[in-house]
This record gives sequence, C-alpha cells and structure tokens, in this order.
Amino acid sequence: MKKKLIPAALSLGIAMAVTVPPAASYAASATEKIDQQLNQLKKQKAEMQQKQNDAQNQITKVQNEKEQTTKDMNELLVQVNEASKKLTQLNEQIDQVSDELEKNAKELDDAEARVESRDAMLKSRVRLLYTNGFVSYMDVLLSATSFSDFLNRVEALKSIVSQDKEILESNKKDKETVAQKKAETEEQLVKVQGLYADAETLREDLKAKEKAKEVKIASLSKQEKTLESISEESDQQITALAKKEAQLQEQKRQAMNTKSPFTYAGGKLGYPLSVQAPITSDFIFRINPVTGKPENHKGIDLGAPKGTPILAAENGSVIYASWMNGYGNCVIVDHGGGLWTLYGHIMNDGIYVKVGDVVKRGQKIAGVGSTGQATGNHLHFEVRKNEVPVDPKPYLR
Repeated sequence: MKKKLIPAALSLGIAMAVTVPPAASYAASATEKIDQQLNQLKKQKAEMQQKQNDAQNQITKVQNEKEQTTKDMNELLVQVNEASKKLTQLNEQIDQVSDELEKNAKELDDAEARVESRDAMLKSRVRLLYTNGFVSYMDVLLSATSFSDFLNRVEALKSIVSQDKEILESNKKDKETVAQKKAETEEQLVKVQGLYADAETLREDLKAKEKAKEVKIASLSKQEKTLESISEESDQQITALAKKEAQLQEQKRQAMNTKSPFTYAGGKLGYPLSVQAPITSDFIFRINPVTGKPENHKGIDLGAPKGTPILAAENGSVIYASWMNGYGNCVIVDHGGGLWTLYGHIMNDGIYVKVGDVVKRGQKIAGVGSTGQATGNHLHFEVRKNEVPVDPKPYLR
C-alpha cells in the first residue's frame, strides 16, 4: 500500500511544483517587462545626462572664454581711451608748435625786412663808393677847415664804417637766428606730427582689436545660447524620463500587488530645511540675477549657509538626483498624486540620495550650496503639480 502511495505523492508534488497560478505568472511576466522598460529608461537617462553634462561643460568653457574676452576688451577700451587722451595732448602740442611756427615766420619776415632795408642802405653806400671811390673820403678829410674839424671828420668816417660793419653783422645774426629758430620749429612740428600719426595708428589698431573682441563675444554668446537650448532640452527630456520611470515603478508595484510606500493625499508639506530661513527671492516674474534675462521664477529661494541640511518635504521616491541646467545639483522627489518637489543649487558632493530611493518626510537628502545659476548659498525649492510649477508657500504654511 505504501509503495502505491509514494509514486502518487511524487506525481502530486511535481504537478504542484510546475503548476503556477495564472495571476502569479502574469505578475511575473508584467514585472519582467516593466524591468526591461526601466533598464531601457535608465540607459536613455544616462545618455541624456551625458549629453547635458557635455553641453554644460561646453557652456562653462564658453562662459570662461567670454569672460576672458570681455576682460581683454575692457583693457583695450582703457588703452583706446589713453590713446585718445594722448591724441588730444598731441593735438594741443601741434597747435602750440603751429602757433610758434607762425610767430617764427612773422619774425623771419620782419628780420628779412630789416635785412632788406640794411642791404638797401649798404648798396646805396657801395654805389656811392663805386661812383666816387676813395677820393670822396679824402675830399671829406681835406676839406676840413681846422685840425679839430679834421679830427671830427675822421671820427665821423670811422663811425660810418663801424655802422656799416654793425649792419653787416646784424644782418648775419638776424638771418642765422631766425633761420635756426624756424628750422627748430619745423623739426619740432615734424616730430609732433609723427607722434600724432603713431598715436592715431595705435588707436585705430586698438579699435580694430576691440571690434574683433566684440564680434568674438557675439559669437560666444550665440554658442552659449545654443548650448543652453541643448541643455534645457536635455533637462526636459530627463524630467520626462523620470516621470515615465515613476509611472513604471507604480505599475510594477501594482503588478506585484505591493502597496505604494507613499501617496500624497493633501495637506501641508514639511519645511525643506533643518532651520528656518528667509525667502530671498519669491515665486514671481523677475530678472535673473545671473543671466540678466527676464524669467518666471518657478520656486522660492531660501537663504541659508553652505551645507545646511535639506530635508524631504514629504514621503516620496527620488526620480532625479544629478546636475540640471540652471539648477546646478538638483534632486526631484515624486510624492504621488501628481505632486513633485524640487531642490536646487545643492553643493558639490551634497546629494545624499539616488534615483529610486524611497525617502521619508524630514529625511536629510542634500546640503545647501550655490551650484548652477546662483549668486550665493541658498535652496531653490519648487513644488510641481502635474509637472507645472506652483507657488510653494501655500504648501508650507
């Protein structure tokens, strides 16, 4: 009897071992398919993250080059201004030298007039001497009426000869002095004009370099804009993938008949910092303090020291934990019910969770920093309802 029972028991055991309830088989198949989709999503996210990182690295490189080019251009502007000042000074010198040259020309004209007058006087005497010769001088002396008259006439003749000599010397001196002064002034004018030409050439060269820098900055700005568009597009795609991942995780839980560890059903959220902090920028339309561009500020900024613990505002699942354009290091938590919270500008090495982690309300998930587009240490906190940013303040009051 026992021998018959053993084969029967074995047959029943084998049948029970190979027979799987249809529901369990379906669940295993569904979760396997979801896992495949999740793995594919992770690959896509990794590729998009790499694309975004590459774009961000290029943006940083372009911004650094743009900053250096702007610095170089500012230095060129200083040099252009200095060259312009030098040109103004040289212009004043040219005016002064030109006035001096004009004055010298007048003095030369006056000197030439004096020389011409003296020459006329000398020529008149030469003609007289040529006409009368030495006899005229002898006649003057011999026609003296007395010895004293003779001496007076000798002195008079000596005076005339001396005067003629002085005239010749004055002529020579006048001509030499004025000619020398004129030559010096002309030389000075040529020198100043040369300096002016050099300064003008330098200024034009500097202005050409300045223009080249402006063109380069415009080109870099265009590159930066293109790269920011790529990075922003990557952000959107990564966020979409994160949303899809969260949906798949929920489908997986349902397929496994596992209750979700979190479901936001309304009510106030927990404060996202370990300490109370002032709102340094509200949920408003504003000018971005970094880019200078108008924008809708999608959350609130809470000013706090670097490293201040950032806390999960509610139970949820981490769907993003990496760099995001503008936000810097960033964490996004899905709380279920279409509610997400975002934590931006986290310090480097300050993300303490990873994608897929389930976090509890008040759990430390990161540290305050100033990465991305930030002018100082603070937490950028967003609340998104069905992916649309809404004012976080009503959720915190």
